[in-house]
This record gives sequence, C-alpha cells and structure tokens, in this order.
Amino acid sequence: MIKAKKLYLETFGCQMNVSDSEKIVTLMKGIGYQQTADPVEADLVLLNTCSIRATAEQRVYGHLGKFKFMKKKKPGLIIGVGGCVAQQEGERLLQKAPFVNLVFGTHNLHLLQKMVSGAEQGKQSVATDFLDDEKRFDLFPHAESEGGVSRFVTVMQGCDNFCAYCIVPHVRGREISRSAEKVVEEVAALAATGVTEVTLLGQNVNSYGFKEAGAPGFAALLRMVAQVEGIERLRFTTSHPKDISPGLIACFADIPKLAPHIHLPAQSGSDAVLKKMNRGYTRAAYLGKVRALRDACPEIQFTGDMIVGFPGEDEAAFEQTMELVEEVQYADLFSFIYSARPGTSAAEFPDEVKRAEKQARLERLQGAQKKITLARNESFVGGVQRVLVEGLSTSGDSLFGRTGGNRGTVMAGDPALAGRLVDVRITEGLQTLLKGEILHV
Repeated sequence: MIKAKKLYLETFGCQMNVSDSEKIVTLMKGIGYQQTADPVEADLVLLNTCSIRATAEQRVYGHLGKFKFMKKKKPGLIIGVGGCVAQQEGERLLQKAPFVNLVFGTHNLHLLQKMVSGAEQGKQSVATDFLDDEKRFDLFPHAESEGGVSRFVTVMQGCDNFCAYCIVPHVRGREISRSAEKVVEEVAALAATGVTEVTLLGQNVNSYGFKEAGAPGFAALLRMVAQVEGIERLRFTTSHPKDISPGLIACFADIPKLAPHIHLPAQSGSDAVLKKMNRGYTRAAYLGKVRALRDACPEIQFTGDMIVGFPGEDEAAFEQTMELVEEVQYADLFSFIYSARPGTSAAEFPDEVKRAEKQARLERLQGAQKKITLARNESFVGGVQRVLVEGLSTSGDSLFGRTGGNRGTVMAGDPALAGRLVDVRITEGLQTLLKGEILHV
C-alpha cells in the first residue's frame, strides 16, 4: 500500500488567509496530500502568512526556524511559504531562509500544485507576480463543499484605499470583485452540504462591484445571498467606514438573516491622525455611521481595530481615541502598537512616539476595553439570544455557538443541534463568552 503524503498547514492573519488556506488544502488533495494536525508527520509544510504588522512577520520567521530544525532530521521535508510575507519578500525570503523550497504570492495559488511537484524533484521556486484582472477573475478561493456549519466565501480581493500604514494594497493588489452569480452559486453549493452560515469576505466589502458597470453593489449582493435556501445567517467582513452606504445600513433593518454585528475599524479617534492615516473620514463621520447603524438595528454589536502610537499621535490625540472607545462601546476591540511596514507612505514619517509610551497607551486602551467587554457581556444575563450551534465546545462537555452579535456562547445540549438556531437564556456573562441554557428546539 502506498503511504499517503501528509500536509501540515499553518495559517496566520485575517479571514482572507483562512479562506485561501481552504483552497490550498483542496489543491494539495489534488496531488495526493492529506492534511495533518501534527507537523512531525508532515511531508509538506506550508505557512500561509500575514505581514500586516512587523510582529506578524517576525512570527513567521520564528516558525521557519522550528521547521529548519525538523528538516535537518527529515531532509526530504518540503517547506513552502505563501501569503502576504511571501508576496512582500519574494526572493529575499529564500536568501534569509535558504532551506525553504517554494515561495508563492497572493496571486499565485493556481501555481502551487506545479511548484510542490517541482519541489518533490528537488527544484526551488518563487512565484510572486501580480496578475491582471482578467486572469484574477478565475482565481478566487473556492474550497470544496465539505459541509460544516459556517464557511467563508470570498467576494472581492485587494484594496484601493492605500491607508498610510497598510501593506494590503501592496501585497494583495488593487480591488477586484467576483461576479454576484459566482458568489451565489458557491453559497448555494455550501448550503446543499449543510452549511447554514456564510461570511462574505473582502478587504473592503463595502466597495464590492463599484468598478463593474451595471454590477450589483454590496447591499444588493447581500440581498441575493439572503435568498439562498438553507442559509440561516449571513455575515460579512471587513467594512471601511467611508464606504458604508445608506443601502447597506438599510440591510440591517430589513434582512432578517443578516447578523446584527459589524466589524468597523476606526483606527483612531483623532481627526488629525485619521487625516495622516489617509482614512478618508472624520471622527464625526464615523460616529454618524455608528448612530445610523444603531438606528437601523438597535441590537447591533460593533467590533473594531485601533492603532496606538501612529506617527504624530500626541497625548491629546490618544485621549480622543479613548473617548471614541467609550462612546461607541465596542463589544470587542483589536488594538495594536503601530509598526512601520516597508513600502507604505507612513514608513517615511518620523516616528516621534517612544516605544515605552506606545506600550503604556496600549495597556490603557486595552484595560478600558476589557471593562467595556465584560460589562456588555454581563448585560445579556437574563435575556434570550438566538444562537447558531457550531458543535461541541473546546472542553467537549457542552455545546458552543455564537449569537447574532458574534458573542461566543456555551450551553448544555445535544450535539445533533449543530447547525441549528436555538433560543438560549443567558445565565452568565464572562470576559470572553456567555453561558446559557437552551429554552426549546
């Protein structure tokens, strides 16, 4: 019997990388590789990487050091690096880590089978070319319809905003939208396998379809996907605040399947910093969108991103960020110390904020948000939430699911409820999740 080849895949960063990794698994099955969770078993190790922050990039190189050691023990081990670090570094990655066999960029997944087959013959290769739009239309990640409860569906790639700090346009390319028909087709195929929740993905979903004459915009796409039989809940990420339209806001009022949650990164509460970041909106405009969304859907939950210590952020600007956090009352906030990324315009800005001050501000921000998150979770106690059961919790002795507002929830119940929406009375609000009891099924 021929021994099956094993693939160990690590995914770093955003949901787009998660979606790309699903495609990678499908591609590798096509040339005989079965996925394993144990790197020691692997014949092929692939890292799907993120370069949005310097720490993410450093983490990738740290992991490569571990696999270098493994390769000394197992010389036939093939090591490949894909994603945004691969796109950014290209040939330089092989210079820094010559034991790596292949480097594939964000537009080059379609070459991966050929590259891995070449590596099996001892060939080292790099593919990081950006493709033109006509070729890219056929390269959207489309994983096998393997079922499950919740899946990602990519609707657009790239970004045209060129925020001063952001590497995404440089490693993902310019915006391109997938046809609405293809999106609906994939969602329908997933629903046919039992998927009940889909999350539509893009670097800026709000600008979906803007470039294609006569093509539906994002609000219209949401309405089309909501019509797919079998889909019980619909989500999307990520939204750029400047591109949220009245039509999209209206979707939260009149599409019952659309989850009452939006990830809406502000990045700063200071107009001066927002302008320097090239975000394209003011603090007042951002808060106006928040109010409009709450008017359309009072139960909507907001999550967001904040950057601390951006060049030019003085104490007054940081205090404006703290005030914004208190005003919006985010359910969760992902906050980071600014790190310059090569190729971005902010990399040329003088960085006047000392590292110790950046760290102190981050700790203040995260401390404030921790209190807000706990208070919001505690506010659900005694109420009833509609929860989509995803399966067993990590402990294995209860069920895990998510509310429409994206609050993780654990409760006792039959594992056969996976994929079902159930009413849950919340009995406890903890820092990171809710606990509850199922009322009826």
